Amino acid sequence: MLRRLLLLATLLLVTLGSARAAPDAALVLKLADEDSDARVEAIGKLAEAGDPRTVAIFEALANDALYSVTDADGKVVRLLVSADDKYTDAVTGEVVSPVPDNAEGLSINNRLRGELDAGLALLRLGSADRATRVAAARALQGSENLAILPALQKAAETEKDEEIKALLVTAEAALEIKSDDPAVRAAAAKKLAAGDSTEIRQLLAGLLEKSGDSYAEPDATVRAAAQAALDDINGRLKKYEMLANLFSGISLGSILLLAALGLAITYGLMGIINMAHGELLMIGAYSTYVVQGLFRKYAPGAFDWYVVAALPVAFLVTAAVGMVLERTIIRWLYGRPLETLLTTWGISLLLIQACRTIFGAQNVEVENPSWMSGGIALAGGIVIPFNRIIIVLFSFAVLFAVYLLIARTRLGLFVRAVTQNRKMASCCGVPTHRIDMLTFGLGAGVAGLGGVALSQIGNVGPDLGRSYIVDSFMVVVFGGVGQLAGTVIAALGLGSLSKFLEPWSGAVLAKIMVLVFIILFIQKRPQGLFAVKGRSVEA
Repeated sequence: MLRRLLLLATLLLVTLGSARAAPDAALVLKLADEDSDARVEAIGKLAEAGDPRTVAIFEALANDALYSVTDADGKVVRLLVSADDKYTDAVTGEVVSPVPDNAEGLSINNRLRGELDAGLALLRLGSADRATRVAAARALQGSENLAILPALQKAAETEKDEEIKALLVTAEAALEIKSDDPAVRAAAAKKLAAGDSTEIRQLLAGLLEKSGDSYAEPDATVRAAAQAALDDINGRLKKYEMLANLFSGISLGSILLLAALGLAITYGLMGIINMAHGELLMIGAYSTYVVQGLFRKYAPGAFDWYVVAALPVAFLVTAAVGMVLERTIIRWLYGRPLETLLTTWGISLLLIQACRTIFGAQNVEVENPSWMSGGIALAGGIVIPFNRIIIVLFSFAVLFAVYLLIARTRLGLFVRAVTQNRKMASCCGVPTHRIDMLTFGLGAGVAGLGGVALSQIGNVGPDLGRSYIVDSFMVVVFGGVGQLAGTVIAALGLGSLSKFLEPWSGAVLAKIMVLVFIILFIQKRPQGLFAVKGRSVEA
């Protein structure tokens, strides 16, 4: 007896499950209705029901793979889903063969396509995968189908994830704002203050539009709530924009720091006006491009780590180029700044032409590894890219390494000694010529590391270095010749100043204003932010 009862209970559960697995046949047939409003309503109710088979039906309709079958009177009696060269009944899932001759494909317009996307998103809110639910909640933000409102409210009540819940509440409010009840519309406007998308701002602004003596929203209470919500959103977005501008300034400053750090060594510590410094950046960027090509060809599985391998390669290549230049040309020009300027400018032209001959005149693309792609999304569509964040961290890591080298090593001690008093250092046994070569190589190698960073934020070309040489000199002169601390403050300060000026003055005018500021500052303080201390200054 007990066995029979269990068998009956099992059969009952299977029967109930099968019934629940089939979507409402009448609603499914409405998808073929000639009235768009009826089809939209059917989409909303089917999505609210949450039947798993509805996903396949919606996807078939969106992909022009849903067919209607009519009877002799022209009434739609069946819908068929086409997939994998076979047709199945949209309601029961049974394979239909042969296919009726009067089966006709259903077409949809943009409005229905948008509602289908919203319906599919609503169905996917039950997914166990958080990323799927987030994407579904975002897709529901622009829906105008009031039929999905009950299901949306239910999903918002049961959702445990706070970020997804906030998205669902915003989508729910965007639908409630269309209610006939002013109290519901006012409450919805208050809920919308938590959102920040362009669609929400446009929706709230639309309520405040005035045509003649009448407003789009007739109720004054609702308009007041909409205005308060819009002010709240705009105020919040301004804070995010300031944060984004601050990060952009730090990001630009970190790039200027990488570009100027090597120059601070060669110009600040050695007194060499190296107009070819920008081309050392270019060589570092092209070294990254070559390493990328080698990884792509010989180690595609480890491609994401080509940037790490490019760092020592770029440093060694540019340091070698720098030491060769110092030994063959620049060593004869110490104490002659004008000749150094003209000579290094000529060297820069030779290096540019050499790169054009080897790699071509067109820019080459250096691809970001996967761990440097994407970014952190803030409100209002503001995104902080991962590659910029990593470059900021990398620039400070390079700065710290240079500081340790200059302040805590024997080579750094010799460099500081030669900088402060070359004759005295020579008398104490310091090999000044060798220190000159190593110092110039160090400055060139740091420039190469800067080139690796620059390759990750734009294309690499022969003229890459020209974009940064003037800014690098401005940073070094403004910060104080030979002062690493001054270089850091100047780079970050000038980068932030430029980014805060750009929104209302434009990029070109902002750079001009920064240049004028530096000229006026140098007039009052020729030594820059930090003055060099040593016997050479006292002399």
